[in-house]
Amino acid sequence: MLKLQSKFDLQRDVVFDVLRKEASVCRVEEYSEAVDMCILNTERHGNILYSWKGATGTTRVGKYDPNTKHNKLLYTFDKQVCVSSCSLNKEETLLAVSMAQSTSREDCLRPMPKCLTLLIEIHPINNTKVLKAVDCRVRVQFLHPETDKGSMLESHLLLLTEDGYVDLYHVRLTKEEGYRVVMMNPERLSKSTERIVEDFSWIQWDGNTQRLYYLTHKDTFLLRCVQFYPNHNCETVMELPLELPAHPFRNVTFVNLGFDHYYKERAEQEHVRMEVFTNRIGSMCVCYSQSVNGKQEVIYTVVLVHKGCSKMFRVSLDGDQPPQKPYPLFIPIGYYILVYLSGHFLHCINTRQQEILCHSLFLSGNAADLGLHCQSASIAVLNLDERGAALLDLVNGRVYGAELSSAYLLQILKSDTPTCTSRCAGVPAVRRTLSAWLPSTASWFTWEMTQSWSCR
Repeated sequence: MLKLQSKFDLQRDVVFDVLRKEASVCRVEEYSEAVDMCILNTERHGNILYSWKGATGTTRVGKYDPNTKHNKLLYTFDKQVCVSSCSLNKEETLLAVSMAQSTSREDCLRPMPKCLTLLIEIHPINNTKVLKAVDCRVRVQFLHPETDKGSMLESHLLLLTEDGYVDLYHVRLTKEEGYRVVMMNPERLSKSTERIVEDFSWIQWDGNTQRLYYLTHKDTFLLRCVQFYPNHNCETVMELPLELPAHPFRNVTFVNLGFDHYYKERAEQEHVRMEVFTNRIGSMCVCYSQSVNGKQEVIYTVVLVHKGCSKMFRVSLDGDQPPQKPYPLFIPIGYYILVYLSGHFLHCINTRQQEILCHSLFLSGNAADLGLHCQSASIAVLNLDERGAALLDLVNGRVYGAELSSAYLLQILKSDTPTCTSRCAGVPAVRRTLSAWLPSTASWFTWEMTQSWSCR
C-alpha cells in the first residue's frame, strides 16, 4: 500500500559522528563504548534534534540537517541530565530545554522541582536563563515563521505545561562584537510573556502551518485553533464542537511536541487518542480513536471538517490476544487518511468522496502490512506535504518518507483473492455492514455514518 523511502537513520546518520566526537574528547583513536542516544524533536523543514550521554559524564544535544546531511553539536551539559523536551530557534542562536529532575539520595532532604526549563544562548555559548522550575511536565517549542534566516533579532517561544496553560515568550536579541547573539535584558524576559491558552486537556502543534490546536471543556468539548503569524501576532481562528466520551484524557496529552523518553504513560490509562491533519489542498480532518473496555474491537472517528460531516468506524479484532495498545495510527497522505493497526488492518479513507462507499478501502491480514518493523503505537507522523507523509520509528530511530503505491492499488483492484481486500460491499474477505445512519447533534454536521467490519 505504501512506498517507504529511508530519509533518516539514527545509527547511519548520527552515531558515527558521535563516536568520532567522543573519541576526540577522550583522546583515543576509536571510541567503542555504547552511547545512549534518543531523538528529542523534529523542527520545521526537517531538522532533527537528539541527545546522547557523553563519555565524561556529560549530556550533549545535537542537530541533524537533512538538507546538508551534517551533524552539529549544539550544547553540552557538564553532567548527565534527562532532557525531556527541546527546541531550537530558526536562527540557531537559542536552545530551549526542559529537563526531568531525578532526586538522588543526597538531594532527598532538600526540595527540588520535577521539571527545570532553561533558555540557553548558543551562538556562542553564553548565558543560561531559567524559565520555569515546576512540579509538572513542560514542553518547549520555538515558532519558525516564514522569514529569511538570520534576518530577525527576535525569537518567540511556546512553553506548554501539564497544568494546562501555554505561555508565549518574546525574546529580543542583540548582536555584540559583530557575531555574538545574546538576549537583550534577560532579567525582563518574564515581563514580555503573554498567556495565550488558559485551560486544555489535549494540545497539538502543527509546525508546517504554525498553528496550535487544543481541546477545552466546559459544557461541551471545544477544539480551538490558534494561528501564529510572521509578525509574531496570533489569534484564535476556529472553534469546533466535538462529541467525545466523558473524561477522554486522564492526563494532559501533547502531540507533535517532541518525544519525552522519561515519561511513560500506560496505555490502559488512555481513553482517546486524537490528531488533527490539514494540507494545502484544502482538507481538514480530526481523527480520534477510543478504547472499548472488555471488547476486542477498535472504534475510530474521522471528522471531515471541510465537508461538514463525520464517520465512525467499528472494527472487530479476531484472535485470542488483543493488541497491547489497541489504538490505530492515522496517516494523512494527500486527500486520503490511512488508519493502521499493526498486525490487524489498514483502512484507506478518501476524504473528498466520503458519500460514496466504494471510496473506502479496507485491508486485513498480510495485505495490511506496511513493512514497518514495529508496533503502530511506536510510530509518529511528522511533516506532511501534498504527496506523502514522514513516519518516525521511535524504536529504531528511523524516518521514512511514505507515499501511496499506485502499482499496489491497481493490483488490489484487479485481484479476486479473498484474503486481499474489501473494496466494496459483497467481497467475502471482510464482512462490512452499514450499521446505522445517525443524525448529528452538532449544527455543522450534515450526517454521520457508522460502519462495522470484522478482521479475519
